[in-house]
Formats: sequence, C-alpha cells, structure tokens
Amino acid sequence: MQDSIRSRRLSRAASLAGTGTRVGVNYLKHYGKKALTGKSDETALHEANATEVYGTFAKLKGGPLKLAQMLSIDKNMLPEAYRSQFAQAQYSAPPLSYPLVARTFRREFGKEPSELFDTFTREAACGASIGQVHKATKDGKTYAVKVQYPGVAESLTSDLALVKPFALQVLGLREADVAPYFAEVQERLLEETDYKTELANSQKLSKSSGEIPGVRFPTYIPELSSSKILTMTWEPGVPLDQFTAAHEGAEHQELRNRIGQALWDFYHHQIHDLRIFHADPHPGNFLVDEDGILTVLDFGCTKAVGDPFYSDYFKLLSPGFLSDREAFADALIKLDILQPSDPARSREVIIENAHRGTSLLARPFHQSPFDFGDPSYMEAIVELGESGRKDRELKEIKTARGSADSIYLNRAYFGLYSLMAALQAKVKTVLPEPAA
Repeated sequence: MQDSIRSRRLSRAASLAGTGTRVGVNYLKHYGKKALTGKSDETALHEANATEVYGTFAKLKGGPLKLAQMLSIDKNMLPEAYRSQFAQAQYSAPPLSYPLVARTFRREFGKEPSELFDTFTREAACGASIGQVHKATKDGKTYAVKVQYPGVAESLTSDLALVKPFALQVLGLREADVAPYFAEVQERLLEETDYKTELANSQKLSKSSGEIPGVRFPTYIPELSSSKILTMTWEPGVPLDQFTAAHEGAEHQELRNRIGQALWDFYHHQIHDLRIFHADPHPGNFLVDEDGILTVLDFGCTKAVGDPFYSDYFKLLSPGFLSDREAFADALIKLDILQPSDPARSREVIIENAHRGTSLLARPFHQSPFDFGDPSYMEAIVELGESGRKDRELKEIKTARGSADSIYLNRAYFGLYSLMAALQAKVKTVLPEPAA
C-alpha cells in the first residue's frame, strides 16, 4: 500500500536518476561477467533492469506508469522482459492508501465516500496508471468508483519531459521513434486525466456501439462523478487475460472464438463506422463473464480518425498497394513515413521495413477467417520488433517518421492482435473498401 506520491519535479527527477544509476550498475555487472566468463545473459540483464524501471514508474504513477502501460502493448519498442514487467501497469499497480482516496472525495464533493455511498471499500479492487477502482454500493446497486491519483494531471507534462530522456538513455529508444509518440501521448493523456471528458466519451461511444452482439458496457452515473472521480455500474467478469488463462484447450475453442469475434467487431465498428475508437486495448480494460459476454471499460483514451488519414492508411493495407512498390512508396510519403529528400539507401531501408510491418498488420484482413491461434503470426510480429530495434541502418535514420495519427491506430491494432492471440481466436475479418 502506497501512502504518498512524490509530487515535486525535483523529487520525481531524482527517482528517475536513481533508477538510471542502478540500471547502469546492472550493465557494468553484466559486461564484467561477460569479460570474465565469455558468456552473455541478456535476458537476465533485461529482466533486472525492467524490474528496476517498473518499480520506479509504479511509485511515481501518472505519466511514467501510463507510458509503461502503453509500451507493454507495443511489440516493436522494447525487449520482452520490459513488456512483461510493464504489463502490470494495466490493472495491478500498487494502490494508494485510503486517506488519500478520502481526501480526493472531500476536494471533489465536500463529502467522505461513506456520505455518498452506503458502502465503500477502503482497499482498491484494482489500480492502474492514472487511478484506482473501489467497489461501492448505494440503494441496492453495486458500483465501480474510479478515483484519480492526486497530482497526476498537474505533473503530467513535466513527467513526460523527464521520462523522454530517460527512455532514450536507459530504455534505449530512438529519438526518431519517440518524438511523435510523446507528442501524441501527451495530448491523449491530458484528456484522460479529465474524467468529465471520459464520462462524455463513455456515454457516447457505448451508446453508439450498443448493438454489437456479445458486447456490453457499464452504465455511467454523472451525479456521482467529477473531473477526478468516475462512477459506473459494477459489471461481472474477470480481466481478459485471466479468462484466457483459465479457458485453454480445444473444449473452450468455440467460446474463445465468440469472444474474439465480439472484440474484433467492436474495434471494426469503432474504427471504420464511427471513426473514433477505444485507444487503450490492454486486457484490464475488457472483462469476460461466465456467459462469455465481453464488457468494455475505460474510454478515457480515445482517438478520432480523420478522413484523409483514414483513406491513406487503409489504402496502404490493400493487396494492390502491397504488391506495387511504387504505389506503396507514394503512400508512405503521404503518411510522412518516407520523405522525398531521403538518400537512396535510407529510402530502401525505410520502404523494406515499412513493407514488412504493413504486410504483417494487413495479413488478418486478407485471410478471412483468420486464425490468431497460429503462434507463428505473433512470433513474426515480435521478431519484426526485435530486428527493428537492432537494425543499425534504421538507428542511423534520425528524423522522426510517421504521422502522429498512425501511432494510436497502429497501437490499437497490434494491441487488438495481442488480445486475439491470447484468446487463440479464429474470427471473420474483412478489409474495408479503400476510400476514393
């Protein structure tokens, strides 16, 4: 249980600096051992460093922990040891103590939780990057009450400014990769810390998606919500990853397929029909009940898709563009991935890397039904990320690449694919008709 969050910029910077030092010591030990024995255990090194980094991010919460959550979904940014550690940020972050929760209620409503609800658990049911959830009852109904961590919104901008050099130096990320990523992340996270915006998004998008078979949404309670507190009905079920772990084997295949289809249809409807989508596809945001109904949680992070970008992006996934290298290169220019001034060799490297990634992203659309239970598919995605991180020529391309709009859409799809792979689901897929 955590009794406080470091709020001063200097104190938060010191925490990150201390972690950087400990990671550096781990590297020294690793290379010293390698020099003595001639053996290199990079997996153990990454695991030790990931534990150090996540421990610090978990205590700081807010921007650092949200970044960890996002990076845990992206298969192309970090080694598996980091993704595994950072996945804890999805719904099992260390909770804050009850006095801090009660203080937030007093600031928002001028009342204690016990004055607003008949019962309110002192311990959090789950904790994530921006806030934690408590279970409450009122007038015979059960509610999930999300309470934002103190100081998260106020420290977010400075947090990301601190974490960016940390990500470059300690996590080994490239400036070209993180520049557009951090700009877009900051914009979305500032929205996510305003629970009034989340309330509006949740009501609008759940209503617009209410006819999808097998999908359910909580009912949101405006009179018990504020900019820092969000109250909704408590829905039955367990997080998607816990469900999949308990339902392995051929006897559960039909059920997993049904849940996977509901999840696929939910994202397909939001991206292609509504053009605004749930941009936080981690397993903690999806519950599955005993009847196999999928409940979608947390519309704090959403992303709208504009018409020009939508057209350019989904043209890129069509078989014609993938087989026509010249048309493919022209599409990369429109998406700011390729620049006309790129030298010939850089151009070749960028096109080849983009083609490999796009071909993987597009594969489910070109094979319907698609079997996400085929382990070779996700292995290919992970291998692509690993090879991209180690590619010397890619590292030498310093200029930031790609439209900021593509960050969340790529993340949404690869996050969706990870969930589908965990389900080992076989689903009907379809590529939308390319826009004119």
